[in-house]
Amino acid sequence: MRAELETLPVRMADLPVDERGYPVSWFVAWQDGKPEFRAMDGEKWMQAVRFKLCWVCGKALGVYKTFVAGPMCGINRTSAEPPCHLECAQWSARNCPFLSNPQQSRRDLAGASLVDAPGFALQRNPGVTLLWTTKTYSIFNDGHGKPLITFGEPESVEWIAEGRKATREEIMNSIATGMPALVALAQQQEGAMKHLMETKERFVSTYVPEAA
Repeated sequence: MRAELETLPVRMADLPVDERGYPVSWFVAWQDGKPEFRAMDGEKWMQAVRFKLCWVCGKALGVYKTFVAGPMCGINRTSAEPPCHLECAQWSARNCPFLSNPQQSRRDLAGASLVDAPGFALQRNPGVTLLWTTKTYSIFNDGHGKPLITFGEPESVEWIAEGRKATREEIMNSIATGMPALVALAQQQEGAMKHLMETKERFVSTYVPEAA
């Protein structure tokens, strides 16, 4: 494994490691014998939800389940990805090249269509990562026959940026730069703008820490 990476949590210790020295999360799809980090394994998604398995290590979850998300997903309490163990989520947020580096752009997968993704995907690096730990979640239809997940009430919320605790300024900047896409979507639906702004304000006042 790469020298700069933190020691893996026990549950992640038996994950395979790719040729660059990065552990391959359980959910990653494999193509031609190599991990394709930009694609998730659809069968693993169904197993994770049905059997309550960690999205990162593939082992059974306990009472607490942690979602790894950007702030926009936090505002909507919605994700396309199942939850993880807290320690698996924390390690990923601090060590994943995409999550830990705000300058790392999202690499498009050749031949993949964004139309096929459930919900409304924001194709950006949010710069900060939200870890939303809850006891419950539920599945719903995105209106196009694809499943999305709603977070339950949080037991704890943690923010990480560049491998450390995120500042309020970083979180608020991420929210500000992500809002235009949600506003554009809300403007297409009657009453959605009012709901979005109220939800955003409630999210900020409740879950974004005050400046140190």
